[in-house]
Amino acid sequence: MTCSDCVQNLGAFIDGELPAEEMAEMEEHLKTCADCSAAHRRLTGTSSRVKAGLMRYEAPDVLKARIRSSLADTSREAPDQRAAVALPRRWTWQSMLTAAAAVAIVSSGVTFEALRDRAAGNSIEQQVLSSHIRSLMPGHLTDVASNDQHNVKPWFNGRVNMSPDVPRLDSLGFPLVGGRVDYIDGRSVPVIVYTRRQHVINVYAWPTATPNRALRSISSNGYNLIRASRDGEDLWIVSDLNRQELEQFAQLYAGPIR
Repeated sequence: MTCSDCVQNLGAFIDGELPAEEMAEMEEHLKTCADCSAAHRRLTGTSSRVKAGLMRYEAPDVLKARIRSSLADTSREAPDQRAAVALPRRWTWQSMLTAAAAVAIVSSGVTFEALRDRAAGNSIEQQVLSSHIRSLMPGHLTDVASNDQHNVKPWFNGRVNMSPDVPRLDSLGFPLVGGRVDYIDGRSVPVIVYTRRQHVINVYAWPTATPNRALRSISSNGYNLIRASRDGEDLWIVSDLNRQELEQFAQLYAGPIR
């Protein structure tokens, strides 16, 4: 085996894609050729660093459905169309180095962003926001649909470990539409649902030992979130309603918090 053949097949060798005979020839060549062995170590190291820096996330159900639909459309293409976009099994050594460098550069940026956002990605804030988005899907908004606080509040008895406040705010422009139980931070929590025109407002509440905390507004992906703690409750209020009106609602729901 020549050095040219060896470096051309390094990628396939590392991925275990070569026939057994060629794998054996590559192994023997790498034992005796210092230059090819060094190239093998560099490429292996680059591959390991790229894989170590990658992060995996669970795709939301809506994204999974879109991907399946897209794949189904692709599978219906004519065979000659699919063949036209087929990639060669083996790359040249120069192409492989260029691709590895590009992946390393992109991966370093992705890794930096992922590390910076990891805490936020795993935070209660993101869980609450994901829950709010799920609730907007048909049939997910309420488990008990009612504009009467005397129907909604007792419905939570026996379903969660606290009885949340369910104030009537209809006359102030925030009608009650019901409630549901959701799962946040490893526990079942009550969610009270209000609306403002066509905007849904979800109020999450669970017990906390944190002292009373003033309202704090956060914006994420086009949604506004407001967090506060009061009287042993941690509150999260989420909506795509503009921040000013959502803060108005939060003051009405939670009252002054100092």
